[in-house]
Amino acid sequence: MEKRAQFTTGAHRRALRQESNLLPTIPRAMTAISFQDVSKTYQAAGRRVRALDGVSFDIEPGEFFGLLGPNGAGKTTLISILAGLSAASGGRVLVNGHDVVTDYAAARRSVGIVPQELVFDPFFSVRETLKIQSGYFGVRNNDAWIDELLAGLGLADKAHANMRQLSGGMKRRVLVAQALVHRPPVIVLDEPTAGVDVELRQTLWQFVARLNKDGHTVLLTTHYLEEAEALCGRIAMLKQGRIVALDRTTALLAGTASTMLRFKLDAPLPPALSARARVTGRIVQLKAHDAAEVEQVLAALRGAGLQPEDLEIGRADLEDVFLEIMQSETGAAR
Repeated sequence: MEKRAQFTTGAHRRALRQESNLLPTIPRAMTAISFQDVSKTYQAAGRRVRALDGVSFDIEPGEFFGLLGPNGAGKTTLISILAGLSAASGGRVLVNGHDVVTDYAAARRSVGIVPQELVFDPFFSVRETLKIQSGYFGVRNNDAWIDELLAGLGLADKAHANMRQLSGGMKRRVLVAQALVHRPPVIVLDEPTAGVDVELRQTLWQFVARLNKDGHTVLLTTHYLEEAEALCGRIAMLKQGRIVALDRTTALLAGTASTMLRFKLDAPLPPALSARARVTGRIVQLKAHDAAEVEQVLAALRGAGLQPEDLEIGRADLEDVFLEIMQSETGAAR
């Protein structure tokens, strides 16, 4: 048990090296994922809906890249096109240089996708599920890597349990293991921690961060913006099917108000402040660009006879940036 943090034993490492010639290598000289003017339209309720409108960006090998946007922005549609589950109306998508339409077999071998939905076969155990998934990709003698996945994702004691016996969080861990069982150079995580407990989130991010450090490219969509801020080196934001921001995470954070006031309040804010505040229950957050603006906010609170509790002055986070961009009228890409 004390060796679990290292994920592999010496015997496992030797077995993994022997298997390496059967699995995709991680290329360095090409773009990992390339979206080239991707569009998607469909008919719904008698009208034409444009889900994606000329989406273009590249993800380099070894990046941990975040794709953010509100519900309905087009994130899952874009990933479905990448996975070959949906056809684009226009444009191209490449994975490690392989077109997902004209060279679909090579493209799909190069990518592992963790979907939002819990989809599983109720007739097999966890280990059987992973062995069958290995067979889909023509990977034989994959037991050492399956053991690695089971240990790294906290599934070792569930290896022989039937999928029906697992909790929702455990089923999601198996979905992650299925996506990784052929050791794809590109990993796509579509809302992987939605509705799961803190332990699973920590276990998953430790394991995925290790894979990224080993050279795997990771594309993440999430509504937990603190995860994206902590993990992603670059971020793209989608709004109504268009890219409205694309930059390094540090640059996005630097491009908004550098100071945020956070405090708790039991009474309503004055109208002048409530119009620009973000309120979650008792917690109020207000942007302030400098010390003078901080004092103006505090003066307005005093003038209204309000006593804020647990007052903090800190830097803006990615959630602040996200809301600022999504609420902007122009939606101009940064």
